[in-house]
Amino acid sequence: MAQGPPTFVDTNVLAYAHDRSEVAKQPVAAAAVRSLWEDGTGVLSTQVLQEFYVVVTRKFDAPMSRKEAAGIVALYGQWKVVSVDVAMILASSKLEDRHRLSFWDALIVEAARRAGARRLLSEDFESGRDFAGVRIENPFR
Repeated sequence: MAQGPPTFVDTNVLAYAHDRSEVAKQPVAAAAVRSLWEDGTGVLSTQVLQEFYVVVTRKFDAPMSRKEAAGIVALYGQWKVVSVDVAMILASSKLEDRHRLSFWDALIVEAARRAGARRLLSEDFESGRDFAGVRIENPFR
């Protein structure tokens, strides 16, 4: 049972939580993700899970096996997962224009908003910025 409002996790934080080569960021990201597991408030999107799979199997210094990566994706599938749909794509295109975001970042923000998240953990946005009630937090600062 969730204890508190949902927190959306961006791909970079999720990937760092599993990247042993990132000696400074890995423990910070792992602690943030572990806390969300414990209180049941973690939220992801299908976009984040897809990007995570690609990053860990192709971009890590020592790439994760596809089997291991798929297993981790399946585990995170236990969290609330927002599926990207046509309405979300269209809403994200408006966010992209309104806030001068990349389309992919706008899609992350829109997924967080739709999930009812009040926090979005990411290093890709300006920390402290607020998008329609979703506050950006960079866990590495």
